[in-house]
Amino acid sequence: MNAAETVSSTAPYRTQSGLAPYNGPWTEAELVHLLRRTLFGVKRSDLSYFTGRSMNQVVDELLNPTAAAPTPPVKEYNIVATPGVNPDANIARGTTWVNDINNDGTVQSLRRSSLKKWLTGNMINQDRSVLEKMIMFWSDHFGNEAAEIGYGNWVYTQHQLIRRFALGNFRSLVSAITTDVAMLRYLNGYLNNATAPDENYARELFELFTLGKGPDSRYTETDVKEAAKVLTGWTINFSTYQPVFTISRHSTVNKTFSSFFNNTVITGRTTATAGALEISDLMAMLFAQREVAKFIARKVYRWFVYYTIDAATEQNVITPLADIFRDSGYEIKPMLTALFKSEHFYDQMNRGCYIKTPADLVIGSLREMNVAFAPASDWDTNYGLWNTFYSWMSNLGQNLYDPPNVSGLPAYYQEPSFHELWITSDTLPKRNQYTDTMIATGYIRNNVRVQFNCVEWARTLYNPGNPTDLINGAISFLFQNTLSDITKTQIKTQLLLTGQQWDYYWTNAWMAYESNPTTANFNIVNTRLRSLFQYLFKLSEYQLI
Repeated sequence: MNAAETVSSTAPYRTQSGLAPYNGPWTEAELVHLLRRTLFGVKRSDLSYFTGRSMNQVVDELLNPTAAAPTPPVKEYNIVATPGVNPDANIARGTTWVNDINNDGTVQSLRRSSLKKWLTGNMINQDRSVLEKMIMFWSDHFGNEAAEIGYGNWVYTQHQLIRRFALGNFRSLVSAITTDVAMLRYLNGYLNNATAPDENYARELFELFTLGKGPDSRYTETDVKEAAKVLTGWTINFSTYQPVFTISRHSTVNKTFSSFFNNTVITGRTTATAGALEISDLMAMLFAQREVAKFIARKVYRWFVYYTIDAATEQNVITPLADIFRDSGYEIKPMLTALFKSEHFYDQMNRGCYIKTPADLVIGSLREMNVAFAPASDWDTNYGLWNTFYSWMSNLGQNLYDPPNVSGLPAYYQEPSFHELWITSDTLPKRNQYTDTMIATGYIRNNVRVQFNCVEWARTLYNPGNPTDLINGAISFLFQNTLSDITKTQIKTQLLLTGQQWDYYWTNAWMAYESNPTTANFNIVNTRLRSLFQYLFKLSEYQLI
């Protein structure tokens, strides 16, 4: 059984809160909690932008992105080719490759790499909406591995499909992705024909994409075989990169399903539209099952709230959330609206309890520390730097568009650890190494350095010349869970006061720098602030959102 669908009936209740609208305090703490869960990190400008708006206004804006879609990825790579042979001559560097047909394996490998850099840039430059996180959610949900698909163009096409439906209609998304070229390639749909039906996609459609394998999902092996017949006849035109339906490859027999599907019979068709018509019938049959809504509601919950679903959560959150999802015709926004405006989402038990994903750590820290990149026109510099941060995410266990298998990332389904899998004896030192590097030197390309500027960041805080206010401000913004006063005093004394007992040791140093920013004065405050942030980033509290 896929652990992501199990519900613990024996575990003690974490909380009895449910989907009733939240009417508690709406302070910076609640706003930051919402933004941390829906964005990759919170910029101070994000916080300023939303401050003063009500919870309903903030949630509504997060769920209704207005920014233009990012421009497509460009050819930022160089080809080392056989003399006289350029396998990628049609595309000039700095222009997009997404519409260029090219079946050269080396070229497509470079395009897959280009796409991952581009995806990283999209996350860094995200708008103030949940869109980028939902794109990552659905990309993980469908679990396609770019390395197995092979074609960077096809991965991009699927990405655009997911982007279009990420906050739209789930049924429409599943229907469209069924004949998406990347999916046809990845799960062998393009090999599925009447004489030898391939069950790969049909099995994952039921088990991983719609119904799951929970106790109330009682489809049969025969159902999988019949669904595979429905999906026969689809293939890929490698000259146009388009899906093609060929009636001669399609199983035209009637397909009969089990009592779980009310003994539905999908009529076999014999015309050129048979493929699309039978998929439509298959979707109607699938989405008539209540378990689809519950399965997706559980996955959304584990993505945005917490990994444990006990009996109280199942009753008070999952079931009503699934009802909203199903009653809306599987529109995604109503479900997210109810969740993000609920008392359960803001319950103290659900704050600061979720281990940051590598994306939340890497991309989130870049945005929290307000790291500046090159102008958008300088694609060569930006792609090179984006590759650095993509590589960090991959090294920490989150390889964009290349999960370990079709089930997606284990942190979202592997019982009992779930998100605890992000922290291991290998990845924790690397997390610390990442933040240490960004504080010490950062990374440079074409004379553009990206680095955590601790002095400039401290300037954004209230009264940074007062060491107590500086510590409180930094911790309040960077941590979801605060530290004790004793701990904060120790941090202040050891790092900002360098062992002294009087606050003026920091205040005098800061005022001297502000009034006379010489190199010597800068080095004094910068050294202390670097030590402070290195320490804060290593604390367990920073690993939680």
